[in-house]
Amino acid sequence: MGLFPRDRNLARTLTEVELEVRGCDFQLSPAAVQIRLDAFLTLRLTWRSRASIQRLIADGFVLVAPAGPGLEPSSEVPVIERRSARLLRHGAKVVVVIPPELRMPETLSDPGALVIRFEDADAVVVDKPAGQAVHPSGRHLAGTLIQDVHARYSEGADLPVPIRLCHRIDKETSGIVLLAKGARGHRQIRKQFERHTVEKEYLAIVHGQPEHEAGEIDLPLGPAHASQVRMKMTVSADGVEARTSWRVLERHGEFALLLCRLHTGRQHQIRVHLAALGHALVGDKLYGGDEELFLRHARHELGADELELPRQALHSHRLSWDSPTSGARCTAISPLPDELRAFLDGVGGEA
Repeated sequence: MGLFPRDRNLARTLTEVELEVRGCDFQLSPAAVQIRLDAFLTLRLTWRSRASIQRLIADGFVLVAPAGPGLEPSSEVPVIERRSARLLRHGAKVVVVIPPELRMPETLSDPGALVIRFEDADAVVVDKPAGQAVHPSGRHLAGTLIQDVHARYSEGADLPVPIRLCHRIDKETSGIVLLAKGARGHRQIRKQFERHTVEKEYLAIVHGQPEHEAGEIDLPLGPAHASQVRMKMTVSADGVEARTSWRVLERHGEFALLLCRLHTGRQHQIRVHLAALGHALVGDKLYGGDEELFLRHARHELGADELELPRQALHSHRLSWDSPTSGARCTAISPLPDELRAFLDGVGGEA
């Protein structure tokens, strides 16, 4: 009962949503369905109140086409319906026009600027810069990575093939992101992520000098219920398994560059594990100390001079997976970004 088309082109503004009244959505037989228009939309547009939906109807943003003969799907052209109490039967079509002020803006960034690290018939790997969101959400509705990818690969009104994200990385994390071409390839690659057969390596600049040259962190993770930040994670005895291997690549005064390998893929895993080790990421406003730093950043109250880096020093460096078509092992690599290399060069020490 998804609201939006799964494989719509995210580079294009969505102007309307088409819904069909179906008995199976209400666990009713087709003949038993009879529901008010405002009640139907309240069930589907769960983020809107019934009163706001009634205003949407009264303002002419909702169109309806009745069910066909024998409760077949409607073949009529929908027309504006301003009556909230209009009764709908199985097979009716409802079109909700998104008011212009609520539409997602067009992608403004240049899809031609995408850095492609790998591409074949099944997948494409893009090098995401720090500061770019992977997918539209919340306050980041335009200029996201998936929108740029859709803009690059779209032809005509639709995408030539569905291009879907196989995983995500944080907005402040840079580096490679894997996307699948087609639903079949997406399913197969997603299974590899779920089975932890995808190799994921990150580069991380941390505070302090680790005592050893390499090690492994095997600590379960769960929500930090005591935190003011809802998404924050913490080491928790009753959490889920999380395992990270690391080794030192370079030492620079009070900082070190680590190569981290994820054996599991938990939310904020590397950030939480390194902080638990006593070597938090440089620039990590959530796990680097007092979380008030993160809250002030969210309120845009944090001055640039208060940060060693304006971003967290975490970079998705290498990804390896099996090709859904050939079965061959594929690998994509992204080098350390210039701004992170400049930070290390600026603090000195031995590489």
